[in-house]
Amino acid sequence: MAQDSSLSSFWDSRYQQQVTPWESGQLPAGFAALVQTLLPLAHSVLLPGCGSGYEVAYLQRQGLQVAAIDFSAEAVARARQQLGPLAPLVRQADFFSDEVDGSWDWVYERAFLCALPPPRWPAYAEKMARLVKPGGYLAGYFFLRPTLKGPPFGAELARLQALFQPWFTLHQQTPVSGSLPVFAPDEYWLCWQRSDAHLTTVI
Repeated sequence: MAQDSSLSSFWDSRYQQQVTPWESGQLPAGFAALVQTLLPLAHSVLLPGCGSGYEVAYLQRQGLQVAAIDFSAEAVARARQQLGPLAPLVRQADFFSDEVDGSWDWVYERAFLCALPPPRWPAYAEKMARLVKPGGYLAGYFFLRPTLKGPPFGAELARLQALFQPWFTLHQQTPVSGSLPVFAPDEYWLCWQRSDAHLTTVI
């Protein structure tokens, strides 16, 4: 089994072996209440690393333009199966590739950042800054427990703030009740707003 969580084969193996402690088989804890402040502000939402995609149908029912991606073929197959007629909203793609683009009101985070090895985090932050339109939001569930091994790879809030500067400002921090054991009690709903800071590619 591949041990590098930046590779799709790592996650394909997890799904094939039913080792999916991040999957609850339903909407994440408190999701319907936590998204209420965002729904009037967003017309479009991207869900990267969507896994089984339980949030996709809910957000589509709220009238949002929804797109979901995952680079694991196994995850995409699961998401499409459970979504039924909404299956076309999910596609297989690498978040870091040029094929994932657009200007989104909201990019939703759920167990995606913490699935990536920390050396990949700066690239995550820069890609998020490219995807979220100025004034838009990067919001979702973040794992705020520093860890040496993972996944999940957690971090203190101060590290995330340093990572996302100068592109995002933290507007909301809410502890999550009822998290899955792998994240409890250190899962928080964080809402970051995209600033007008200029983005340049680091070479």
